[in-house]
Amino acid sequence: MHHHYHGVVRPQAPRHAHDHHAHEHHDHADHHHKNDHVRPEERFQPVEQDQHLHYGQGAAGTHAPGIGQQRLLQIEMDVLSKNNQLAAHNREHFDADRILALNLVSSPGSGKTTLLTSTLHLLRERVPCAVIEGDQQTTNDAERIRATGVPAIQVNTGKGCHLDAQMVHDAMHRLQLPAHSLLFIENVGNLVCPAGFDLGERHKVAVLSVTEGEDKPLKYPHMFAAASLMVINKIDLLPYLDFDLEACVANARRVNPQIEVIALSARTGEGMEAWLAWLEAQSLGAELAPTPSQPSLLSGA
Repeated sequence: MHHHYHGVVRPQAPRHAHDHHAHEHHDHADHHHKNDHVRPEERFQPVEQDQHLHYGQGAAGTHAPGIGQQRLLQIEMDVLSKNNQLAAHNREHFDADRILALNLVSSPGSGKTTLLTSTLHLLRERVPCAVIEGDQQTTNDAERIRATGVPAIQVNTGKGCHLDAQMVHDAMHRLQLPAHSLLFIENVGNLVCPAGFDLGERHKVAVLSVTEGEDKPLKYPHMFAAASLMVINKIDLLPYLDFDLEACVANARRVNPQIEVIALSARTGEGMEAWLAWLEAQSLGAELAPTPSQPSLLSGA
């Protein structure tokens, strides 16, 4: 089963009609009509520093041509407020059924899906697992997951660059997760937008491959600040790359001093024991304590 979300519905600016006008106009404090509907004082000027332009220094932290910072900020607050309500509902559901939900985020090509398939091969006989697979198009990754014998549902976002709480809500109810499950949510490959969207997960896990460079946490600080764990993948390639593992960890801890770090290779299995141990610890923290009928995640690993 697949879900397709084609396009994004964007909140519209409130409009007001006047008896003395034959048309409507948007968000004006006066009645002067110009081709540019943004008041001069609302036009955002980027911060100039060392001959570089910084567009993330305004109140909204972003920029859109023709929209003032306060309006952008209001749109963002409206969207996130609704999403956060749905995320809280998802979290209540997960907590009630003792489901450990993890939101895996990364750039495209970091090896998230390979990490998942390797993990599921190790865990599928020991704990109920399921996957919500997010991409803009195709069902390729969900098919790879289902080949492990684990249920997966593909959520295609269309032009959307991330999953949101509504998508996860729709998908999890179709998966019909049993209590004490482990739910992996593989987000769309993107280190920007998913940082701000709570899905109801217990933790965000940022996956970074050694082929991407050790400065990734500094380039995308919001994502690594939001993550509880950074998984450094593809360490089997370290002998062939100019990648400074210690510098990467230091960079991540500059933006998030509490972030945990695990280095592994999903392809060779090196470091997978540490990843399974982390999952075990989170399972216990989520009151998914092993029972005689539900052995430890690490048993038999």
